[in-house]
Amino acid sequence: MSSAGTKLGKQDSATLEVKLRALLVEDNALDAALVVRALHKDGFDVIVDVVQDEAAFTKALRARPPEVVLADYNLPNWKGMEALHVLRKEGLDIPMVLVSGALGDVTAVECIRQGATDYVLKDGLARLPEVIRRALREKQERSLRHKMEDDLAKKVDELARSNADLEQFAYVASHDLQEPLRMVTAYTQLLSERYRGKLDDNADKYIGYASEGAQRMQVLIQDLLAFSRVGRNGVASGTVDCNAVMIDVLQTLATAIQESSAVVTYGELPTVWADRTQMTQVFQNLVGNAIKFRGKEPPVVSVQAEKTAQRWQFSVSDNGIGIAPEYVENIFVVFQRLHGRTEYPGNGIGLAICKKIAERNGGKIWVESQPGSGSSFKFTLPFHSPDDEEGARS
Repeated sequence: MSSAGTKLGKQDSATLEVKLRALLVEDNALDAALVVRALHKDGFDVIVDVVQDEAAFTKALRARPPEVVLADYNLPNWKGMEALHVLRKEGLDIPMVLVSGALGDVTAVECIRQGATDYVLKDGLARLPEVIRRALREKQERSLRHKMEDDLAKKVDELARSNADLEQFAYVASHDLQEPLRMVTAYTQLLSERYRGKLDDNADKYIGYASEGAQRMQVLIQDLLAFSRVGRNGVASGTVDCNAVMIDVLQTLATAIQESSAVVTYGELPTVWADRTQMTQVFQNLVGNAIKFRGKEPPVVSVQAEKTAQRWQFSVSDNGIGIAPEYVENIFVVFQRLHGRTEYPGNGIGLAICKKIAERNGGKIWVESQPGSGSSFKFTLPFHSPDDEEGARS
């Protein structure tokens, strides 16, 4: 048998069902014929290329890639397991089954650990067809899984690009709209100052509408800019003491706290790996909303944190008006409002910013609430450094 390769096949079987191309690494012509016979006997319409050394094996791979490789463990000039290295070198995912006269259990396990699909002893070739069928099924499942993973990765990339494009559009649009809107606002204010009371009542009313609309649009654009800026330069990495952040937030909200007679308390909060400005935005939005959406009683707000599996979980709880279950997802959408502007001021951007910041930092945010029973906004941040594992400040 030449090392250049020998082709074996059988044409006269009436029971052949499954077409199969195999590459057999074997130096014994009789053993090769027995392998082919076992496959034909079990319904394979098989064409086998037989080779004995690495050069012939590589040449056969490139000329006619097989569906399965069958390799004798010991050859005079080559080891069957070396065929596995050639397959990897060629970048081919082809099942390889060892077919050997004698192979100890320890050796067999080591071969499978290194990448062989299975092994069959030559005195048990009746097992070979089923081993090949199983190997081909696993290969098909593996190919399908890889395709699904590739498709998913492509969709994730497309979604990321789409989101980036939308953020860029929002940033550019809101940035470029500011200047012409400033002119509209300035001239409507000028009209109001110069001509209020000099025209009829309808004119004064229309000027008021225009001025109010322009001012509202300015606030909307500023909010949209704030939303689009989150994460534009990446997430800054640094240790942030949430206790210090809360002190700043309470100072910023001091007027609202005093006017509403609110009581805001917080427990011992951890030091996290995040961006300080973004963490301030999150706490300020959540505490500010707890004060804004209050009931008849003065607001009572509690900020807490607890350590769960692999992350910190923060909560901002209040005794406010609460949220109906059907709206607990909608409130995190940009410009989504549940109340009219005459009831509660704002444009519905704060919670969307909180959601974007939490997700940019590898966490998530949600709310647990019932109408009239207050709300508990919760968000998580993962541990990113050894310091985080130590927990809250000592």
